[in-house]
Amino acid sequence: MNPIKISVIVPIYRIEDYLPKCIESLLQQSFKDFELILVDDGSPDNCPKICDDYAKLDQRVKVIHKPNGGLLSARKAGLDAALGTHIAYVDGDDWVDHFYLDTLYKLAVANDADLAVTGHFREFDGKIETIKPNNPGFYNEERIKSEILPNAIYNGEFCEHGMSTYVWNKLFKKELLIKVLYDISNDVVMGEDAAITYSYLAISKQLVISKIPLYYYRQRHDSIVKSVEDPKTEYYRLGLLMNFLKTKLSPVLDKYNLDKQITYYLYSQILVRSGGLTYNQQKDSWFNPFLKTTKDSKVVVYSSGSFGQHILSTNLKTDYFKIIKWIDVDFHDLKIGENTVNPISSISNNEFDYLIIATINPSTHKSLKEELELMGIDSSKIVKIDTDITKIQNLIEDLGFDQNFIFTKKTN
Repeated sequence: MNPIKISVIVPIYRIEDYLPKCIESLLQQSFKDFELILVDDGSPDNCPKICDDYAKLDQRVKVIHKPNGGLLSARKAGLDAALGTHIAYVDGDDWVDHFYLDTLYKLAVANDADLAVTGHFREFDGKIETIKPNNPGFYNEERIKSEILPNAIYNGEFCEHGMSTYVWNKLFKKELLIKVLYDISNDVVMGEDAAITYSYLAISKQLVISKIPLYYYRQRHDSIVKSVEDPKTEYYRLGLLMNFLKTKLSPVLDKYNLDKQITYYLYSQILVRSGGLTYNQQKDSWFNPFLKTTKDSKVVVYSSGSFGQHILSTNLKTDYFKIIKWIDVDFHDLKIGENTVNPISSISNNEFDYLIIATINPSTHKSLKEELELMGIDSSKIVKIDTDITKIQNLIEDLGFDQNFIFTKKTN
């Protein structure tokens, strides 16, 4: 009888400062019947040695050294070697609660669930935020298809997921994961987790969602800043993801609902990666999604996360807005151009025309807007993102995506 119930797979690349804490948190689990598969994806730092050292200390640790092939290839390599009936994925720069595996496994077994989902903690610069799913409970196949999948990617509020994309707060059955993971092209390097989660959900018959937070997700500002590549390359990659989702979800969702979910998801990803402003070559003009704002508007940008950083980086190139200040409640040392992050208490109404909250999540937008209003900021100056579906569809078509969300304009 196979004693291994869970295979924990950790893809590893350039995270030597964080990896020991991750591994220690897993080896100290209250749940014992697991193996830990460390997948060194050709990491050029000290990670390979760290992996090997832990393997010498604990027989539960299995190490795979492979040439760099990206996150999906590492996840696949781990699955190839897995002996457990269930699979958990953990990112090597994060860490987990002492009862992470125990709770996930009991949730899965007690409900005979194909997928178990929990809450998580978000850690940033020493601050920890608890994030819990909005829809806890047990779902059979009928409810998955009628309640979960129609709102999984886009829940009716731009652009909030009904089911989180992350794979690390979930426990999968190996026999089902095998059916979807290998179908995902390794060229999908944007939204890899979404490709796994949503395609797996489409073949799940029983689902359990718990509010218990068990996973510590480390939000690293040094991991966010990435130079935006040639837009055509990025659109091609996004098209791979969106077309894959359409293919896998078409059997379980009606075309109208599926196309709407993917349209909003694609739009949100284009916005984040482009810093909001998107050059529309067909119309030889910039598409500005921030309602009320115009070129040369004096703007304050709230959020130093991925979207906020891309807004600052894009504006350096386009000089579209006059960015007066960059603020965040998660105040930390970060600079883009001449702008550094300031605390939210540093602004006053007479300094700016509009304030952009750099988030595509409506719940986050609402919460931050309320905090700003309590600080005396004029609510009429806090802008929203344009979510007119017709404008979005026209933009996506003009950029070069076809009806199946494939990017048809080839890269240079």
